[in-house]
Amino acid sequence: MNADGKWNAIAATQMGEQKFTLRFKTSGGTFTGSMHSNFGALLISGIIAGDTLCWSVVMSQPISMSLDYKVRVQGDELTGEVNGGAFGTAPIKGTRAGADDEESAHSDEPDPIEAARAGLDFDPDALREKYRQERDKRIRTDGEAQYLELSGRFAHYNEDDPYVEPGFTREPLTDEMDVVIIGGGFSGLLAGARLKEAGINNFRIIEAGGDFGGTWYWNRYPGAQCDIESYCYLPLLEELRYIPKEKYSYVNEIFEHSQRIGREYGLYDVTCFQTRVKSIDWDEKIKRWHISTNRNDDINARFVIMALGTASRAKLPGIPGIEEFEGHSFHTSRWDYNYTGGDTTGGMTKLADKRVAIIGTGATAIQAVPFLGRYAKQLYVFQRTPSSVDLRGNKPTDNTWAETLEPGWQRKRRENFAAILTGQPFAEDLVNDGWTDIFRNVLSIPKSEKPMTPEQIGQVMEIADFKKMNSIRARVDDTVEDKEAAEALKPWYRQFCKRPTFNDEFLPTFNLPHVELIDVSAAKGVERITKKGVVANGKEYEVDCIIYASGFEISTAFRRRIGIDINGEGGKSLFDHFADGFKTLHGFSTRGFPNWFYIGISQNALSVNMTAMFDEQARHIAYIIKETQNRGGVTVQPKQEAQDAWVELINKLQINNRAFLEACTPGYYNNEGSARAGLGAGIYTPGINAFNKLLEEWRAKGDMEGLEIES
Repeated sequence: MNADGKWNAIAATQMGEQKFTLRFKTSGGTFTGSMHSNFGALLISGIIAGDTLCWSVVMSQPISMSLDYKVRVQGDELTGEVNGGAFGTAPIKGTRAGADDEESAHSDEPDPIEAARAGLDFDPDALREKYRQERDKRIRTDGEAQYLELSGRFAHYNEDDPYVEPGFTREPLTDEMDVVIIGGGFSGLLAGARLKEAGINNFRIIEAGGDFGGTWYWNRYPGAQCDIESYCYLPLLEELRYIPKEKYSYVNEIFEHSQRIGREYGLYDVTCFQTRVKSIDWDEKIKRWHISTNRNDDINARFVIMALGTASRAKLPGIPGIEEFEGHSFHTSRWDYNYTGGDTTGGMTKLADKRVAIIGTGATAIQAVPFLGRYAKQLYVFQRTPSSVDLRGNKPTDNTWAETLEPGWQRKRRENFAAILTGQPFAEDLVNDGWTDIFRNVLSIPKSEKPMTPEQIGQVMEIADFKKMNSIRARVDDTVEDKEAAEALKPWYRQFCKRPTFNDEFLPTFNLPHVELIDVSAAKGVERITKKGVVANGKEYEVDCIIYASGFEISTAFRRRIGIDINGEGGKSLFDHFADGFKTLHGFSTRGFPNWFYIGISQNALSVNMTAMFDEQARHIAYIIKETQNRGGVTVQPKQEAQDAWVELINKLQINNRAFLEACTPGYYNNEGSARAGLGAGIYTPGINAFNKLLEEWRAKGDMEGLEIES
């Protein structure tokens, strides 16, 4: 076998056509060389087994996975395969391109690390050390325990509904339903819509709020806006023949779209609002789930779909004295317009004589602070860790453009957005915004004709990240006049240590004379709250109102996030079942809990565009339920071997990103700096497009593979 030289090859993978230029230099039973592909150039090495060359590539960008290559050389032809785990095995075919000297082929190419460092006006090593110092001073020993669960004396922060008249009552319901959907946000609405499309009409939605909307029902704080382009984010646009008013919709339009879905699909007639589910229990005798609520309902359902979303339970900072404050206080997810006046668009004139404190500067505060600064007599912004704040650049919808849209445009746009965010090759950036800019320039594998090792790729990407974050910090300097405030507002961490934000009014707000930034990073947060106000850095700030912008239970324990008791076969608690990790098939269902489905982040694909993710999950679950009914099934759940295989696959797809997470400033992405895996742990790393394709192929087979149906 003579494998030395240059080869041109091609493989058709689930991420698209992958073209290779391979170079091999053999020596005994091993070889070295390089691989140039759509995703860049890599140095490779491996073993030779007979006429087969074998090597592996471990990638952490654009996705976390391992690719195993095996190619056989026979004369001037090359055949083989690449095994990408969840991508499956794709065939490789190629031909010899002639002899090639690897060293001379790239002798004129600059060293990629030296090229990346050329012309830098900063020292990467010094900047990395700065990141470490800023991280260390914010790390707390109590980690996630620093936040209070909204129960007991704090329950009113979560359970009070400022958008309905108090004192609502109704008679308890006694229902026998085919399906019960728990949650009326976008995930629940999509579940209802897809059930209707599948011909399933005997279902009920149970929603805690007074209307549809979920997070957009509760989070009606001033300035609330989606940070994903509305043409991708708002679901069912084509089905409802609706085009958003602007590129990034504000909360009123999003909430109205939730109502539009409810009306168009007839979901208001089947929904119980202002109702909280307390527990769901499997009744083996009747093969149904029993759902109990705070309204003493007696509801039995053949199937249950949990559709609570990812930001359904607010949390409070565990600040000593928080219950002692004698002024007014509320969480941003329960904005009190009776106190502030106005609405989501402003007009909060009741704050004209009020001193206001807002605690937290995450994605919510970035949008709310400009409105508070506009209306409050005095505003104190308490910040432990600054957000990365880039330009928003919102603009009205171009009606001429909208008229050119062809059937299937929204799915095409969503898939294009997802492809760019997972590093796949693309011909056009349809969304072209801050998100795609980050992924194009920071998180895509750098293109270099000179092969690099994965470690070198990581170094080049780190430098690109440094450059991007330097531009974010430079914008702070260019905008904020007070130098001390500007320095405190600079984010000293990698781009995706925290969710990036985009806003054009937040930073200028700190130029107002009555707005003061209180940096509490050195003390790792606010010290305490008194009867009169907030103590930080040894000083008491007397205020009339405290607003908590402290976020949601996103990465805390599953039981705490869900807040509902779930007991399956034999009375086993779902939370005990998941105590050592999720065990599912495709992330939707788990053995021992028949006819129970979950929409959310759980051993499936994660996307920053959550509604696109929810929609495909709802479509798949509706298919399973309908097929179970069509086959005369009473129960459906994963087979043990199928569930075990999926869990094994998910585990194989995970790459230990502990080093990156530990270097990050504390936040919910890394569980407040703990060593435990972060938000992205346990997901299907090839990405949302690959996952959706996997589900489509599963449905196309039509055999309900991996599911056990009992009549």
